[in-house]
Order: sequence, then structure tokens, then C-alpha cells
Amino acid sequence: MKYMMTYDLMESARNTNEWLGATARAMASYPAFGLSMNPMIKMTAAWGEVTERTFARMVDKPDWGIRSIPGPEGQDHLVDIKKVVERPFGDLIHFFVRRREPMKRKVLLVAPMSGHYATLLRSTVTSLLPDCDVYITDWHNARDIPVSAGKFDVEDYTLYLVDFLRELGPDTHVIAVCQPVPLALAATAYLAAEDPAAQPRSLTLIGGPVDPDAAATEVTDFGSRVTMGQLEQSAIQRVGFLHSGAGRLVYPGLLQLQSFISMNAERHGKAFKEQIMRVARGQASDHDAHNRFYDEYLAVMDMTAEFYLSTVERIFKNREIALNEFTVAGKKVDIGAITRVAVKTVEGANDDISAPGQCIAALALCTGLPDSKKASHVEPGAGHFGIFAGKSWRLNIRPLVLAFIDANSGDDAPAKTPAKVETLKAVDTKAQAAS
Repeated sequence: MKYMMTYDLMESARNTNEWLGATARAMASYPAFGLSMNPMIKMTAAWGEVTERTFARMVDKPDWGIRSIPGPEGQDHLVDIKKVVERPFGDLIHFFVRRREPMKRKVLLVAPMSGHYATLLRSTVTSLLPDCDVYITDWHNARDIPVSAGKFDVEDYTLYLVDFLRELGPDTHVIAVCQPVPLALAATAYLAAEDPAAQPRSLTLIGGPVDPDAAATEVTDFGSRVTMGQLEQSAIQRVGFLHSGAGRLVYPGLLQLQSFISMNAERHGKAFKEQIMRVARGQASDHDAHNRFYDEYLAVMDMTAEFYLSTVERIFKNREIALNEFTVAGKKVDIGAITRVAVKTVEGANDDISAPGQCIAALALCTGLPDSKKASHVEPGAGHFGIFAGKSWRLNIRPLVLAFIDANSGDDAPAKTPAKVETLKAVDTKAQAAS
């Protein structure tokens, strides 16, 4: 009960701040105050508006908001979001473009499960849609998943990717962003050994910790300083009774958000002060730059405790991927088994989350892959966000990734085999039995 009370206490604090903001905004906007010349009235209303919106967004899953894209013939094409595979902990979704023939490029975006929703890659999806058929992994908020669905750790995550790739077939090009980079590499190696016909054609790895020790960051330093026992005591809580996942052990999104904010507290504080002033002067709008960024940044989701802890222990502390010692369902995954999937790494020179050197380590692990199938790029002046959604992505990295996909889209891949879902069925059955 201790962990459940702590979880509900955090949610109560969030709810209270949202209520205080709404109350301040409503009271300071009372018509009678229009007679007052006191500037603090407008400031109070502005503070209330920003505060209410800020704390309300923390529990809302953002909408994709992709209604249409322009076509080459000058007409707009509506975009439908369709679920291709549905699973308890995440779905494979397709951005289906109406009235458009299937594109030559079929891309699977592997979204991170690191606190934010897959919508964090909205701009990445939007930029790829005119030129590709785009699919993405849409991970679920752990607090909404009943305990009866079982566990979900790094091995289960990898097996989800394996079956998503089996569903899509061998003409798929994978783009993994940030946290899932080492697991996408492992999933590809797993297929290389277990089901070679289902391997993707190319694998683009963007800013991920394949070898966390290759270049130190605040994230890797934290992982090395804290013991697993300390981490479990300080970060893990039990979902409260308000949600479908009541009783599930999680790393709460609100706790993750606290960590995100503290890393750049001064910059975030300045951004909110400036926004309050803009609202007070009537210069803000519902979709201005501040709200567009923070509506997404503040929307956080809970991670299952076993996924978070196994990521820290196996990927960061034990470096199982970096040392090529990762196992899935009792089977060793040999990265060297990848012999025909082209691999490209992309890093940002100023990335303070996954520093240059951590991602490119994947190429050295692909001992069975010829150099002609390997590529790397370090983007000058780019931070972590910029390499997949910012200016650097739009102007430089996206064209390089599309060119890499085209260069590895030959007809030498084997014919598509029937989609297999046995792995996920086994995972779900095993998880339910364990629960």
C-alpha cells in the first residue's frame, strides 16, 4: 500500500495545481475586475491559464493531429490511423494515406518507451509521409494495462519488434530513435538467426545507447552511480485505484517528468515565465511555439517497473548489447548474425543524452556485415531532439536517411513469408501465467 499511496499523492498534487490554476484564471477574469488598473489582476489570470494547461497536459495522451498531406498531383490526401497489430503493451499502427498507391519505401519507426508517447515523433512521421508508407510502434501507458496482462521487460519489447517486423515483411526499412536503438538491433539479429526471411532491408539507428560507456553523459553517470536496490526504492511505485492498471508496479510518468525538468530547470523556468508575460499581454495563442512544444513534452506515460529496471541493469550497467551477450527467451542474440541488413547510425555532435560514440558502436558489433552495408553520420551542432525532429533532421538527416533506404531497396530480398505472431502469443501466455 505504501507505493500506491505515494503514487496517488503525486497525482493529487498534480490535480491540486491544475485546480489552483483554473481557479486563479476564473477569478481573475471576473468582469468586475475590468474596472481595476492593477496589473496583477491580468498577471494572476495569465499565471492561472498557464498553470492549468501545464498540469492538465501531464495526463493527456496527445493526438497525432495529422489530417492530410499534399500529393504530387496537387491534391490533398487524407490520412487515417489504422491499427495493424494490437497487443496489451503496444500496437503497430499505419498512417494510411487515402487515394494513394503503395509507396516503394515502407518504413517502420520504432518509437522510444522512455516517458513520452510515440507522438513525440509526430514531426518525423509528417516529414516522411509524402515519400513513404509509414508505420510506428505505439506504446501504451502502463497505468492503463491491467495486472492480468502480465509483465513487460526488454526481452518482451524485443519480441514485440520481432513480430511487428514479421507482420510487415522483408521489404521494410526500420528507423529506431533513441532508447529502442539497441533493442531494434537485437530484434534484427534475432530474426537473422531464427527467421532470416523476415529481416528488414535496412536499419537506421538514431541517437541510441548501444554502448553507454563509449561516451559519458549525465544519463550514463546516473546509471553507474545508483544501485538497482536504490533505484527500485526511489523510482518504482504502484498504480493507484483510479486506473485500470491498479496495483501494477511502474516508473511513474510524473516522476520521470520531474527528472526531465530538473536536467534543464533554469531553461524551463525561463520559458514559463516568458509565456506568462505573453499571455498577460495578449500575445499568446493556443498553438504558439511554447504550447506546441510543452503540450508534447509534458505529456508523460508510466513505464512498467520491469522494463525500466531491466533497461538500466542490462543495457546500461551490464552492457549486454555492447558486449554481444544479450539473450531473449533463453536464446543468445548474436549481433554478428546480421549479414545482409544494411545498418546506418546517426548521431548529434551536441547530443547530451546519447553522446557521439554510443550509437556508432553498433557497426563494430555487426561483424558479419560487409563494410559496403555500413554507414554513419554525425550531425554538426545537433542536439538529441534535433537529429530526429528538429532543423538538423529536416535539412540534412532526412535526405541522407531516404538516400540510404533507396540504396538498399534492391530486389535481392527473399519473398515475403506469411506473417507470424506466435512469438507474441507465447509472450502474452507466459506473462499471464506468471501473473
